[in-house]
Amino acid sequence: MSYENIPSGRPETLRVAVIGTGWIGAFHARSLADHIPGAQLYAVADPAEGRAAALAAEVGCPRATQRIEDVFEDEQVDAVVIGAPSAFHAQLISQAARAGKHIFCEKPTAHALSDLDAALAEIEDAKVVFQVGFNRRFSTDFAQAGQQVREGSVGQVQLLRSVTRDPAVVGGLSNPAGIRSHVIFTETLIHDFDALNWFNPGAKAIQVHAIADALVAPEHKETGLLDTAVVTVRYDNGAIAVAEANFSATYGYDVRGEIFGSGGMIQAGGPVQQTAGLFDAQGAHAETSRLNIDLFADAYRKQLEVFVRKVRGTQQGTADAALEVPGGSDARAALQIALAALESHESGLPVRLDAASRQAVAQ
Repeated sequence: MSYENIPSGRPETLRVAVIGTGWIGAFHARSLADHIPGAQLYAVADPAEGRAAALAAEVGCPRATQRIEDVFEDEQVDAVVIGAPSAFHAQLISQAARAGKHIFCEKPTAHALSDLDAALAEIEDAKVVFQVGFNRRFSTDFAQAGQQVREGSVGQVQLLRSVTRDPAVVGGLSNPAGIRSHVIFTETLIHDFDALNWFNPGAKAIQVHAIADALVAPEHKETGLLDTAVVTVRYDNGAIAVAEANFSATYGYDVRGEIFGSGGMIQAGGPVQQTAGLFDAQGAHAETSRLNIDLFADAYRKQLEVFVRKVRGTQQGTADAALEVPGGSDARAALQIALAALESHESGLPVRLDAASRQAVAQ
């Protein structure tokens, strides 16, 4: 193996390797190093020269490597956290499962349902724990909303809504790599699709219709960067859902969910991140979040805590039992909607979730 050894005095418990050192991989590495009970950040892997070593040195991780295979070949690694670019997720899931490693993977878990199905088959054969990074389920307000729906607080679910508005990007949006139009559906709105599915328990999406455009940065429309989208989803229980996304919320991150039913309505999230607000001669003022890792810091860490406890078999009684930890079927259901939304955007027509749409691929 080609690990670079970096001194560390951390106790050994569940030994976790993080794959990928982008913003989410780095955040997970820092969380595992300093905030997750029962876990040791044992290794960091990234094929880009120097990146794994730099992050490992920063957080006191004992091992770093440019060779991803090292973490799969190392018998000391118990679990992996996959934070690499999403195009590699399905392949990495399969490799980890074949190596007998428990797996936490960021979304989306694949760009094609056929690739995800192959990876899930590997997981089933290996009998390893698999969890997906749908962090909104672990945010206090969204978790309470999900529980209230299951307790029947809104009666029969009829209408659902999910909103994701990202802050304006300093200097404007750019698309040097020629990002394809699937990104707004598979990278951003996939969180909303999972939330909508979760808020409508037992129901399955049967039709998707998407409208999207480049309204924030129209100069990038020809290269495929969509920055604004609205998606409607019809479910087999009759409920109708709407998900929307935009990349120019100048006031800060705005993530919301709403469930309306025959017995009432539940709301979760919103742009204001504190209950205290200032009202003066200039109007009303309240703090908002500019970074995703600030908005959902606790939720990001809680999902890793639950993953570690599940692998170690140390679940915290009813607290963990009440959580619906997102796994393979949830990943597949959300990806199915995302790919259908892409297909609908490209065709301009509603898409039925039949065998043909289920094989759509995001390139």
